[in-house]
Amino acid sequence: MLTGIGNMAWLGAATLFILSLRGLSHPASARRGNLYGVAGMTIAVLATLLVTAGAGLQIAIVAAVVGGGVGAVLARRVEMTQMPQLVAVLHSFVGLAATLIGFANFLAPSGPAIGVERAIHDTEIYVGAFIGTITFSGSIVAFLKLQGTLGGKPLVLPARHAMNAIALAVCVVLGYRFVAVPDAPQALYALIAMCVIAAALGVHLVMAIGGADMPVVVSMLNSYSGWAAAATGFMLDNDLLVTTGALVGSSGAILSYIMCRAMNRGFVSVILGGFGAATSTSSAAPQGEVVATSVDEVSALLRDAAEVVIVPGYGMAVAQAQGTISEITRRLRAAGVRVRFGIHPVAGRLPGHMNVLLAEAKVPYDIVLEMDEINEDFTSTDVVLVIGANDIVNPGAQEDAGSPIAGMPVLEVWKARTVVVSKRSMATGYAGVDNPLFYKENTRMLFGDAKGSVDALLRQLETA
Repeated sequence: MLTGIGNMAWLGAATLFILSLRGLSHPASARRGNLYGVAGMTIAVLATLLVTAGAGLQIAIVAAVVGGGVGAVLARRVEMTQMPQLVAVLHSFVGLAATLIGFANFLAPSGPAIGVERAIHDTEIYVGAFIGTITFSGSIVAFLKLQGTLGGKPLVLPARHAMNAIALAVCVVLGYRFVAVPDAPQALYALIAMCVIAAALGVHLVMAIGGADMPVVVSMLNSYSGWAAAATGFMLDNDLLVTTGALVGSSGAILSYIMCRAMNRGFVSVILGGFGAATSTSSAAPQGEVVATSVDEVSALLRDAAEVVIVPGYGMAVAQAQGTISEITRRLRAAGVRVRFGIHPVAGRLPGHMNVLLAEAKVPYDIVLEMDEINEDFTSTDVVLVIGANDIVNPGAQEDAGSPIAGMPVLEVWKARTVVVSKRSMATGYAGVDNPLFYKENTRMLFGDAKGSVDALLRQLETA
């Protein structure tokens, strides 16, 4: 009876997870998608606890309560600007869980004792621990990079691809040893050695990826965590975990592929730590003079414009300026100015980061356009207001073949009549390259904290 209830609950939970992914595909339905996901996970946890028997049930309940409490605290305390780091940490938890479950299954086996089924089960353990360990160590490095503890510059070691290939080959050999002699002490040593090598491989793969590609790395690690969860499901003979892991793994892989296409990056190149990527050869310095502007001048430009496009970036998120930007948008539209937003696929450090912030600030969905929808309209735009964005509006991606971001599609804001860039300083973006946009004749730099600048701009528009 309990097994039947559990299967029905797991089927319902899997359905809710699919509906959750569908809802998260658009900002207008994202809140509903989140609710579907929460409902599905609640059903999954309760059903798992219901069908669990033995002394471990009490420990599982305590762990679920403690974990839920920690999650609730984090959800309230973590700022939107810290979401990429939080996501990376959560991925590391999934990877570590898969590795620990693999060791637990090996040390206290509950599957078949001999034969082909035993070999299959041991392969599941080995593969799950391998993917889990790479996910764990890679996610820790991603967290440190996103947090700023580690720099965004890629670590390029001599013969790094050969080193990765050798490490992978050694793991395959150790895997054969692990499956061929499962009960010998050497099998445990093989599993431990593989985890050490896999941890180093995960660190090296992510360290070799540059700062401009970090949003893809976060998505890629999301995919890895899904496949690690699926492998754990096979180990535990849990159909729901297999299904959920496959959903997360496949959707994360598809998102990573889409983002790589949007950035003109090779998917295989990124996931293999830059394999096949071209080396940067740019030595060109930006030409021109930086022209600073004031809030008064920007206010006059916006009032006189017929077409305005606002391009938000990570700096807007850090400054928490989206609320003021929303109010500026409302006032300009009330005055007859056509205002739209241009969103780059990797604006911020997490896919959909800017969309969520703007939705939170009550910006209408219909005026928030993707890069492909807005790029051809910049030539007829009077004013582009860039708030805390850098790499995603860098013309060097098209004009400098030796740039680290060469070939990356960007928002072509420099084609507008006037570009106003709100920025603290002339510092480079996350990719670590200079931006020629700041030196173009039609660009004006509004220096200062984004929140302070847009607050002052709003006051000017209110008194005009």
